Amino acid sequence: MKKSRIVLFLSLVIVGITAQATKPGPWKNLFDGKTTKGWHTYGKQGVTGWMVMDGSLMTHGKSGDLVTDEEFESFELEFEFKIPAKMNSGVMYKVIEDPKHPPYYSGPEFQVIDDEGYPPFNDNGKMVKINDKQKTGANYDMQAPSKWVAKPAGQWNKAKIVINGNHIEHWVNGVKVVEYEYGGDAWKAQLAKSKFTKWAYATPHAKGKIALQDHGDEVWYKNMRIRKL
Repeated sequence: MKKSRIVLFLSLVIVGITAQATKPGPWKNLFDGKTTKGWHTYGKQGVTGWMVMDGSLMTHGKSGDLVTDEEFESFELEFEFKIPAKMNSGVMYKVIEDPKHPPYYSGPEFQVIDDEGYPPFNDNGKMVKINDKQKTGANYDMQAPSKWVAKPAGQWNKAKIVINGNHIEHWVNGVKVVEYEYGGDAWKAQLAKSKFTKWAYATPHAKGKIALQDHGDEVWYKNMRIRKL
């Protein structure tokens, strides 16, 4: 009888420890709404160009990418974004900060763009419009969003990035629009057809920093919070 009780007790302890280990950590503000604390301009010290306005983190463009001081591995990131007409930005993750290369050299990107109004651009001498893999919520140039749920330019959108081990999800306005296994077979097949094959992007890595892209355009972010998984 005693042996059975001991086994039961140990089983309950193990279950409790496992549940505690898999429980998400507490939410933490990635942007406090008042300062740029916890961020710096990519490859530099301090923050230049980006500013806090009306509780939002914003840039008018040509300020350089903004990156977190801290690295993250498995996490859930929630944020809101607003992109004016004809503008382009993005949120990158798993970024390895290297002054010789931009953030997208190593980090996948949650695309933020004016889907309808972004003007045609020069692609190897040919004027083209953005394709589905370059629209809001996409895993940029790798995987198109499954649904188009972004609000028009000038309106606030809610977004979420979930990374749990190698499983990654992109959410826009409460809808999961991208889901993939980082480093998996499907990812490798997409990679082979992309421009990322010879970059650090092509080598799966467990953790990295989070970056807000300055594509030379105005963009606004707010209510950014994160919790570790």
